[in-house]
Amino acid sequence: MLVGPVFTRELAITPRRARVYTARAAYVLALLLLMSTAWLVLTGTQYVRDVGDLARFGMLLFQILGPLQLVLAVFSSALLAASAVSQEKDRHTLDLLLLTNLSNSELVLGKLMASLLVVWVLLGAALPFFALLTLFGGVSLGQIAGVFAVTAVAALASGSLGSTLALWREKTFQALAMTVLLLVFWLAAWEIVAAGVLGERWLGIASGTWAAACSPWRAILAASRPFVEADPQLGFLGTQVNAFLVVGVLIALALNGVAVAMVRIWNPTREAQTAVREDETWRRQAVPEARPAAEAAAGAAASVAEGRAAEPHPLWSKPLETARGLAAAALPSIGGTRTRQVWDNPVLWREVCTRAYGRKMLLIRLVYWVLFALAAVILYRMLAAGGPMALAGGAAAPVPLFLLFLLFLLSLILVNTQAVASLTSERDSRALDLLLVSDLSPKEFVYGKLGGAFYNAKEMVLLPMALCVCLWASGGLDLESLVYLLVGLAVLCLFVAMLGVHAGMTYVNSRSAVAASLGTVFFLFVGVAACMWMMLAFSGSFQAQWPPFFACMLGGGAGLYLALGVRNPSTAIGLASFLCPVATFYAITCLLVAQPHLAFVAMVAAYGFATLAMLIPAIAEFDLATGRTTLED
Repeated sequence: MLVGPVFTRELAITPRRARVYTARAAYVLALLLLMSTAWLVLTGTQYVRDVGDLARFGMLLFQILGPLQLVLAVFSSALLAASAVSQEKDRHTLDLLLLTNLSNSELVLGKLMASLLVVWVLLGAALPFFALLTLFGGVSLGQIAGVFAVTAVAALASGSLGSTLALWREKTFQALAMTVLLLVFWLAAWEIVAAGVLGERWLGIASGTWAAACSPWRAILAASRPFVEADPQLGFLGTQVNAFLVVGVLIALALNGVAVAMVRIWNPTREAQTAVREDETWRRQAVPEARPAAEAAAGAAASVAEGRAAEPHPLWSKPLETARGLAAAALPSIGGTRTRQVWDNPVLWREVCTRAYGRKMLLIRLVYWVLFALAAVILYRMLAAGGPMALAGGAAAPVPLFLLFLLFLLSLILVNTQAVASLTSERDSRALDLLLVSDLSPKEFVYGKLGGAFYNAKEMVLLPMALCVCLWASGGLDLESLVYLLVGLAVLCLFVAMLGVHAGMTYVNSRSAVAASLGTVFFLFVGVAACMWMMLAFSGSFQAQWPPFFACMLGGGAGLYLALGVRNPSTAIGLASFLCPVATFYAITCLLVAQPHLAFVAMVAAYGFATLAMLIPAIAEFDLATGRTTLED
């Protein structure tokens, strides 16, 4: 049974799901559209005279699509693995799996391989497409094999990271946030090493070689080169690609080894120990006046249970039937301090004043602080070296702008993850059903979830803004650019938070909600940027690029509309789905030509409208959006 019955079951039922065929066809179709776009741009701006031009086209297209596929595979594998395990925890089905005769390795490896099965299918579907690139020339089968090997190993390592963190952490948001942060830290740290910041050589080996052996991004760049020569510094490993394959497998083995050894210690022993500690704390804090009632109720319950009581004890017939319940009821009347004042919006109170997302959020904040400090130090050193980045006064420096973009993108992903996890965790634990039958108003629910998302991710919103203010104070930004960045980041944070709430309300399945929410964020900011990067790589003339540009935006808008309006479609959501990709493309173009004011207007108008397009139906049609009622009703 391969790696256990969990994976065997997934392997048997996956071909029966229509969405697997849809995803496979859509992925290959997207690759074909990107290749067609690149070909139209090439032939529309220059003549293809000989096979050398075709070979250069094939090589450039391969070097763009290979890294793009790696990014999609790494983040998809990690988030799918983390969300699969977190869903089992939220539904308390992981406890049932732990009660079976499954071994630790069958449980851990089975869940990991089952969650990565979709990624393997997509990579297998893309392999014939990449093989077609050899017909252009400039690409060999060995390069394709190296790129796919690096992608597969990186996906395995990142999936192992997501699965291990989800088994370790108790809440969905903790698992997803830690996974994203550590992936970004993994890539960013080795980019710093490759730049020689920490030294040119380690143990006699160049820092660039270390980075290629340990970073999937550097390894994919090395694998996509036309000639991969053996590095004498690596000894028997030969090339940097082989070194990364070994390192990636070792990382996956180490992470899965820890998960196999600790899975029954982490789950559910920690929850039981927490309940025992809370019960002991309550007993120590109980006032003496409440103990006689508690002991009497406990004795009555024991006598009835053992059949020694001829008739039910009076205490046993009371509404509070346990000793703890009677004592807790007696505490407020005798001066206890166990009650807490709830706000007018109970949803917001729970998000802010309780540990709804786990007890150990400090680790997530610590990792984000480390990444923020790295970005701040790099920007400070660039400014100290005399690198200007005044966006409004002229062309922006590309490296500082790219660092700000990555930091902003990371913050948006974390805010979106917080928002969507606040809904999926409620749905999986069946708490959402209880909230829907209460007298909560739609505004209290939606605004409470939005406010809770911003409060729990406040560092991810405020720290990038503080960095922008520091750059302005040190002369790295002018006042106009500062206003653009602050207002623009606030609008985008509000958009991704509302997007997470919208996806959590729309999709019943938690993995589908996480995939739709984070996939939308990745497409709007990473996908559009990658599309523009490809168009710029093949041409310097914009006049011949509008037909492929129109095709890409049309396809992306249609995909967004299917993702956002799957249950409750509307004209506003349809318009926002096609408007946001175009606005993002236009904003990036304006930044490249040093017109940030136009980029600011386009982003604020498009994403502000998209936020309202999701917010208004969420409140006005709350029952339909959450599934409390249907169109037939």
